[in-house]
Amino acid sequence: MGATSPDSGDLILVEPARPESQVAVVTINRPDALNALTRPMMVSLAAAFRRLDADDGVAAVVLTGRGRSFCSGVDLKAAEEAFKGDVNDPAANPVAQMELCRKPIVGAVAGFAVTAGFEIALACDLLVAGRSAKFLDTHAKFGIFPSWGLSQKLSRFIGPNRAREVSLTCMPITAEMAQKWGLVNHIVEDSEVLSKAIEVAEAIARNNYNLVILYKSVINDGLQLDMKHARALEKERAVNFYNGMTKEQFADMQKFVQGRGSTSKL
Repeated sequence: MGATSPDSGDLILVEPARPESQVAVVTINRPDALNALTRPMMVSLAAAFRRLDADDGVAAVVLTGRGRSFCSGVDLKAAEEAFKGDVNDPAANPVAQMELCRKPIVGAVAGFAVTAGFEIALACDLLVAGRSAKFLDTHAKFGIFPSWGLSQKLSRFIGPNRAREVSLTCMPITAEMAQKWGLVNHIVEDSEVLSKAIEVAEAIARNNYNLVILYKSVINDGLQLDMKHARALEKERAVNFYNGMTKEQFADMQKFVQGRGSTSKL
């Protein structure tokens, strides 16, 4: 990877994508506080995803945390600054910016992903977890109302009964449980989490750049709809996609399928 550029006092690090990989790495870098988020860190993390979304040299993003935790949530010592008046501020909401990011995001989770950290993990498109990973919702314990989607997303990932137990009892989800319940794609040793996440992101980046962006969009947008309307959405976007292709692009597609190589991107 290239040189690291600092954000918010080196607490959010953005490692730019190398041309040969097109994968950028974002690191939450406050290990002495288990990567707890202050408001400046939240703003910086949100801004990082806006920049990466606009960067044509980035095909996929890996998000990780340094040290023993992925992200232990919002720093409660600065809770008033973090929450009051900012719930509807998209500039201070990394989850909102992650959801707007067109590039696939692979989360590399070792250690704790707690509350806001759990919500950030759920905003990733794929998750690689270390064996130490624990996903924990402590909203009910500390009297914090969820505002980054956890109360709605978790039940859609693992089912309403499991989600209610996790959120209302503050029961941790281990890496093994998370994989069994469909929350996590891969479990590896903690020392291998980042390299595995980069490997997955590079596999994505080797595919057709434009189609990956369109495919992620239709999957995520379709999840907001019932099956009938989701299928209609897919058909509508497919018609628009193929109607926009030139004869040269169709010919190029045929050459690629026939194993003769591709000379241009669709």
